[in-house]
Amino acid sequence: MSSIVVVDWSPAWAVQFDEVAADLREALVDVPSAVVEHVGSTSVPGLAAKPILDIDVVVDAADVAAAVTALESVGHVHRGDLGVAGREAFYAPGEPRRNVYVCTAGTTNVRNHLAVRDVLRERDDLRDAYAAVKLALAADPTMDIDTYLAGKSAVLQQVLEVSGEFSDDELAAIHRLNDSSA
Repeated sequence: MSSIVVVDWSPAWAVQFDEVAADLREALVDVPSAVVEHVGSTSVPGLAAKPILDIDVVVDAADVAAAVTALESVGHVHRGDLGVAGREAFYAPGEPRRNVYVCTAGTTNVRNHLAVRDVLRERDDLRDAYAAVKLALAADPTMDIDTYLAGKSAVLQQVLEVSGEFSDDELAAIHRLNDSSA
């Protein structure tokens, strides 16, 4: 069996996000620019996903350090940028399983997350195409995470092009990042 698990969308994910977001907002009360966003596949109703929430805490550049400190104060373990400029990753303790990132507002990375979410919420055809690719990749018993991520790149590029939010140079940079393991 593949080590990548993709399941049907669950309405529980929205409820779990609301609970986690309330806790994050409380921790970030002294970071005035902080906005907690549910991103990734679990944020799109009807989209099959790995059952792990993706959460972006979007802050002004001047507030990144304060946001990192605030999350560490409530048990999140800072993991650095993991090779993505403008994004600080965290190990989040407890349940539900989630990836939490502090993202600098306006960066290509956070704009990418928000554009993909918003287009997939609006376009059932693209949502369903993306789900089909993810399910097919996850069905391969030899699938690893890098190949899985690279395998989703083409459909994600199409979603980003539809968004109209990115220049050709930005689209090329995102494609290189998403497809770096192929």
